[in-house]
Amino acid sequence: MRRLLVLGGGTAGTMVVNRLRRALPRSEWEITVVDRDDDHRYQPGYLFLPFGTYTPDQVTRKRHTFIADGVDLVLAEVERVDADTNEVLLTDGRSLGYDYLVIATGTVPRPDQTPGMLGSQWRRSIFDFYSYDGAVALATALRSFDHGRLVVHVTEMPVKCPVAPLEFTFLADAWLRDRGLRDRVELVFVTPLSGAFTQPIASDQLGAMLEERKILLEPDFMVERIDDEQKLLVSYDEREVPFDLLVTVPLNMGSEVVARSGLGDELNYVPVDKHTLQSTAHDNVFAIGDASDIPASKAGSVAHFSVEVFVDNFLQLVHGRPMTGSFDGHANCFVETGDGKGLLIDFNYDTQPLPGRYPLPVVGPLSLLKETRANHLGKLAFRWVYWNVLLPGRPLPLPALMSMAGKVVPAEGSPTQGSPTPSREED
Repeated sequence: MRRLLVLGGGTAGTMVVNRLRRALPRSEWEITVVDRDDDHRYQPGYLFLPFGTYTPDQVTRKRHTFIADGVDLVLAEVERVDADTNEVLLTDGRSLGYDYLVIATGTVPRPDQTPGMLGSQWRRSIFDFYSYDGAVALATALRSFDHGRLVVHVTEMPVKCPVAPLEFTFLADAWLRDRGLRDRVELVFVTPLSGAFTQPIASDQLGAMLEERKILLEPDFMVERIDDEQKLLVSYDEREVPFDLLVTVPLNMGSEVVARSGLGDELNYVPVDKHTLQSTAHDNVFAIGDASDIPASKAGSVAHFSVEVFVDNFLQLVHGRPMTGSFDGHANCFVETGDGKGLLIDFNYDTQPLPGRYPLPVVGPLSLLKETRANHLGKLAFRWVYWNVLLPGRPLPLPALMSMAGKVVPAEGSPTQGSPTPSREED
């Protein structure tokens, strides 16, 4: 029997074992997935918990219900990987051998890495929504917040779902307006980036949307510490941003298992070939989803599209053939903008988000870089797709590699290349 071992039963790990279990003969392959507990969280839903759009039970299911028959689920903590002996050591003393290892241990917020973040104001006036507990606690805090300075802050890139901090800001603006409180609250978006987003065209449009909503933008802010006594964000260049309620996105880092195993970079992400996801140090080790160091968004769509390429490549590899698939960094993300509308962006390693229609030219039905009702509904519908299609490894009628079909490339010097006027339409 050949042995495939997957560390992490989250989005990427679950998709991998479910797809490969159908493709690999049970008489020849043993497939095992390891995770610390049996709770699978729908992490995109954390964004909606503070505003009461989702309830906690809508973002939590039992992990084992999504693991295919014929896959062994081991609930245990991993101590480390010994890549030289092809073994994974568990904290309870057991060891699991493998012929091929897939690391899908994700990324986690690390508030302990910023001085003062975990001080006396943690979960009192300082909250995160990138964790389940944080999002639930923030829901309670928002209900009692009726005036003051609300600061949304990103510590450093990369982070899971890089548009989520902007989404929270837009949703907070709409939520406060609905309650008649917007004039009593100053909203500030603080980012280490030079603009609202990482890509120029999208950054210009999203920045214009912040301005339209009278949300202050504080760019190029590299936080050095949080003064929790005076309630200040303090940057390395000594700028200060005061807050009454701080919603922060802490530094995101890969798993400590990766660090203990000597397999990661300084942020505990596994260095891989960005096209095949194969470890640069060990031929029989792969890292997928948020666990790798590929220069793409740490988002569910990247996990989905890259897993499709990985599965085909893995089947070629184990049958003694060269891997021919090449992942292009494809990501697409719905961006909630409040008032029942949303944007959609679609991009990859080489192409930034562009306006147009998706997934089909002209007919769409979704608009790119344009606020529409359809994009908002698509964001909400994705939760059903996630539980019922994506995790079970069923085919989704979207190309794994990015297509230019339906996209509009701006002419040199056109308004789209500068600061576009945000557009809002009913779709």
